[in-house]
Formats: sequence, C-alpha cells, structure tokens
Amino acid sequence: MESVSTKEKDNMTSRKRKREETTSSTIPKSEENSSESCLSQPSDQSVHEVITYEPSRLPAIHYDPDTTEPISCSLKSLDELLSWKRNEASPFNVATVPLASRYPPLHSCPRRTLVSHDMMGGYLEDRFIQGAEMETPYAFYHWEYIDIFNYFSHQMITIPPAVWTNAAHKHGVLSIGTFITEWTDGAKTCEAFLADEESYRATADKLVQISHCYGFDGWLINIENVLSETAVKNTGPFLRYLTDQVHERVPGSVVIWYDSVLKNGSLKWQNELNDDNRMFFDACDGIFTNYNWTEQSLEWMKSYSAAQGRFADIYVGVDVFARGKVVGGKFETNKALELIRKYEFSTAIFAPGWVYECHEKADFRQNQDKFWNLLSAFVYIHRPSYSLPFISSFCQGFGKSMYWRGQVEMKRSWFNLHAQEIQPLYLSEDLNNGGWLRTRGCSEDAWIGGSSLMVEGMIPSGLSEVCARIFSLHIPLAPKTFVSFVYKPPVGVKISLELKTIDGPLCTFDGTEEIASNSVFPEALAVDNQLVEQFAQNCGRWTLDGWTTRCFLLKMIGCSLREVCIRVSRDEGDENVSFNCRIGEIMLLDAESLEAPLQSVEGICVNDVVWHTGALKGDGHTLKVLLNVTLRWQYPTQQVRHFWIYWRHLRGPDPRIPPGPLTLIGRSYSTLYRVAELEVPAAPGLIELVVEPVSREGFKVPETQWGRRTLSYSA
Repeated sequence: MESVSTKEKDNMTSRKRKREETTSSTIPKSEENSSESCLSQPSDQSVHEVITYEPSRLPAIHYDPDTTEPISCSLKSLDELLSWKRNEASPFNVATVPLASRYPPLHSCPRRTLVSHDMMGGYLEDRFIQGAEMETPYAFYHWEYIDIFNYFSHQMITIPPAVWTNAAHKHGVLSIGTFITEWTDGAKTCEAFLADEESYRATADKLVQISHCYGFDGWLINIENVLSETAVKNTGPFLRYLTDQVHERVPGSVVIWYDSVLKNGSLKWQNELNDDNRMFFDACDGIFTNYNWTEQSLEWMKSYSAAQGRFADIYVGVDVFARGKVVGGKFETNKALELIRKYEFSTAIFAPGWVYECHEKADFRQNQDKFWNLLSAFVYIHRPSYSLPFISSFCQGFGKSMYWRGQVEMKRSWFNLHAQEIQPLYLSEDLNNGGWLRTRGCSEDAWIGGSSLMVEGMIPSGLSEVCARIFSLHIPLAPKTFVSFVYKPPVGVKISLELKTIDGPLCTFDGTEEIASNSVFPEALAVDNQLVEQFAQNCGRWTLDGWTTRCFLLKMIGCSLREVCIRVSRDEGDENVSFNCRIGEIMLLDAESLEAPLQSVEGICVNDVVWHTGALKGDGHTLKVLLNVTLRWQYPTQQVRHFWIYWRHLRGPDPRIPPGPLTLIGRSYSTLYRVAELEVPAAPGLIELVVEPVSREGFKVPETQWGRRTLSYSA
C-alpha cells in the first residue's frame, strides 16, 4: 500500500510552541500512581507543590516533549508491541464515545464503504488530543456514507487517534487501526512473530489488548514483504486467532486483510480475490484488494466459488490519487464505484484526503463536498440510531473562532475533532426549471462550536417551496418531545421544520429499503409557554445577535423520528427566488427532562505536575513560571457536552494584589484535561483550578456544583 505523499513530516511547520530559555521538571508519578493519588487528595484540602526545575519524566511517546500536551502515537517495532502494557497506555487517547447503532447494521449492509485515511505519514495536527491551532485543517465529515474508517500510516502499529475514533463512533462508523510490515525489515519482523504458534498468539494478544484499551474496533493487516514457508503457513492461523479474539473482546470489531502476499509466500498484488490469496480471506472478516483491477477482475470474483455469500466482505480498493493503471480516481472516483457496485461488492477508498493535499487548502470544503456528492449515487445513506436528547450545532471539528450561543468565545483558528457534533447530510441537487438546493458547512458564523449549516439554493418559477433533508436517523420519541430550532432568518423566504416519523412496531427494522413515513409540521410555542420559559431558564441568558430560536412540542405515542427537513417557501410571487439560510442548532429532548436536576463535579484532583520557566518578552531578567498539570474528575460523560476549564489567582507573593477573576483555559470532552504552559504568578502562590460542566442540552450548571481544586506552590 503506497504512501500518498513524499513530503516528510520533519519538513512540516512545527505545531509545538516555542519558549525562550526553557527548563522543566515534574514530580515523578506513573499513570498508576496518578489514579491512586486522586484518592489521597481530599476535596477540601489544597495541593501543595515545590517548584523544581529538572528534566520531565512524563513519557515522551504520550506527551509533547516541549509543552507536555497529550499526543497520539504509533508503535514502531515488534519489541514495542510485545512490551506494551495497559498500565502504561495513554489515558488521554482512550476513546470515550461508544459506537452508535445504525441502520442497516454492518452485518446486513450488502455493499459497504471503507475509507482508509492516509495523509503525509499520519499523526499530523490530529495527534494533539486536546486540539491544535490550525487555519486550514483536514477533517472528514461525510460519515453518513461510510461504514468503516481506517487510520493508516507506515508505522508498524498505527493506533487511531482518539479524536478520529470518537468522531466515527458518534456516527455509528467503525474505527480500525493498521498493522503493517514492509521491505526487508518487515520480512525479519514476520519471521519473528510468525515463527510458531506461541509467537503469533503473543502478537495477536497485544493487538487485541491495544484495540480494547483504546476503544477502537479492529485492524487492517497489511503484510507487504516476502514470507518464508513457515511464516506463510502460520499467517492463516494468526489471522483466525486474531479475528476470534478481537471479536470476543471488542463487540462488532473487524479484521481485514490487504491483498499482497500469496499462499506461497511471494509478494504479488492480485487486485482480486482468487485461489492464491483465498486462504487469508477465509481466516478473517474481509479482503481489501489492491487498486489495479479491471472489470474482468470483478466479473471473475462475481463467479468465484469462495466469494459466494461474502460479496460484502470483498472491499475493492480505489486509490483516489489514481497511481498506476486504475479505473477512476481523483474526481472520477465515481467511475470506479459505479463498476464495483454493478458487481455488488464493497469498496475501500484509499486516501480521499487527495481533495486536501492536492488542491488549495482554502477550497477544501468545496472540493470534499464535490468529491462525495459525485459518489452519492453509489453509497448508502446510513441512519444512526440515538436516544433523546438529540442535539447538533453542525460543528465540523474546526473553525476560525470558537462560538458559544452565537458569541465568540475564542477568536483564533482551531482544530479538534472531539468537538465535531453529529453531522448532517451534505447534499447538492438540481431541481426543475433551473432550481437548485445545497447544504454545506460554514465557519463564517456559528451558534455553538466552529461552524453552522448553510441551506442555500433557488426556488424556481412554478414551485412554491423546496425541502432540504438534513438528517436521516432513528430516534424513539418521548410522549412529549420538546424541540428547539436556532437559525438566522433569510430575506424573501420563510423557514419551517418538517419531521418525518414512523410507528413504533417498525422500530426494529434493519433492512435497507425505505419505510413509508408520516410528515409532521410542528407549530411554534409562544414565548410565555411554561416549557419555553423553563428551557430559557435552564439555558441561562444569551444575546441572540441576529439568531432566532423557535421551540415546539411534539405529542406522539410510540413513534420514532426518521428524518429532519428544512422547508424553504417563497414569501410571494412566482419568480425565481434565491435564498441563503444559516442553521445554528437543532435539539430534541424529552420534555420531562427540563425539570431534571443537574449533577455536580466530584473527585477533582491534580497529577503529573511539571514546571517550566522562560524569559518574559522585553525583559531578559525576569522569568515567568509556567504550570503544566493533569486534572481528573468524576462526572457522567453521557450527560455532558463538554467541560470548561478555568483558573484564577487567589494569593501571590504580593499580598496587596487581590484575587483575580476566573479565566478560561480551554474545553475538555472527557473527565481528563492537561493544563499546558499556564503562566502563573511567581512563588509563593495559591491558585484555583475550576471545572464547569455544560450539559448536552447546553444547560447551565450552578456554580456551586462545579469542581474546584486549589494548588499552592513555593520556590
């Protein structure tokens, strides 16, 4: 499997922050000790630290050596794999979002789509688990079209960064890592781990443990080197053992073999499933073929006896970079998919980041939307299944600013896929008489996060309205379901919601054909309605600044939501009407939950303290003190959208300076946060670190229920 770029990561602009004259220190604690030390930090007592400047002892594999920010990483050798221990794993890289159900489920989806994400060696800005400052990042957001996301690199054991696994799981998509061996070194590695049953079982056991620990869903196995007679004889049993074990430990997981080595151990890509590679296919969940296939290859596989009953397990590879003699690729990838689907196979789309790497970064969204719109006729739109509450502000995981209720919270470019919310359908269609309709993400303004959803188009003469389907999903509704809809009213047209529902008896349906649904057009509640007043009280005060919020109440027994649509109708006349509407958020929740109490943050503790120092700007003599520390706390994560992390100065070397205000440090999407390079007053000092939970609905939690921990320090 070929890398998609010859650029070396070392030549890339470094993301790391620079400091002048920096040195560092930590109070040494292992991850085991970190957890235990939480128990030894009573919540009503301050933690005291003595500032010392010594080399950091945090593992460089999990923390940026300059800033101590948590990072994702690979394992580069068999020795690293076999010596891997769960108690030395990075707690920050553990996926926290469970895999959502979806319709149809993977096992009954007849033609699947796998995306293999290979970009410039991998582990770029996405390795920064808490996010990075980046103006034009790459992100994937067409999750509704795919079944499996594979994070690929040429490191031996590629562990998907948690940001990708969480984003995939949110949409019901599997996330799998890559186990790869290549060239002469790869052959030596294979001779070692495929030498005998004990060796291949030890290797498979570690791969299973890593997948289970970090919360991803299996492996792509890519052996691209010659195998000896002994090694190839043990490859089938290795695959079968790995597949059985990972299925047992990680429900719904998959192991997929890449078309490379033959049953005689030679390295020769077949571009199809045949007698020479069937033994590997038979031992696992599927095969990812090489890219140089022809229509004759597909015809052969369609009639091949070993493929019967398993067409969906044959992922025909498509290289979007179109290297070599291939069908389609680039903006003609749809030609390859059209042929693949003609013969009823699944597909593996390799390196769709071509739309980012080989084009202007500023046009990334436009090119990615174009690429996937061209494929839309040959991929399924899946329906993720959720329970109430259902909320999306359409954030794609990056933006020019960070917004909260229409106001700029942080004015700088950012990238953090943890912040990506459930994505809508990004569709483009032509209507009769020159009309058109499109949905797209936009970072110029947002309600919450970094982007909003633009619904734009033209209502042609002769048509009174158009309808944009923005969600296809499955949500059992409450007897009373409260709906909130935030948007900016466009000029010359009216906006309304259309919800499509089905009856309860059809809720267990897992086929692929459509079910007839009923359209519901909810009427807005008055602002003085008791539920609206309760909702507004829970949300706290905010400035609308051009945004409009409408609230609705659905009274439906035993029904499930199937689609959310935006209807755009003309105000008057019969001429062509162009429109552009910005949607900020849609929320559905059980009306009873508006009265539910919110929980308190508990057990907040600090670990792994590291002190840095550096010269203040314009002053070569005074040194600034920089605090790095891990915060942990307890809170039911299924109830929270994110946490805000603050700090404030309580007492410092100058007693005349009063305590300072709370200052925002950042957001956390789990019950773990690494404070990095926080400038604090010179010693001796006392500061407070504060964790504020924000409920999934965006409701304000009373300040008395926030988590607090004071930290004193001396020289």
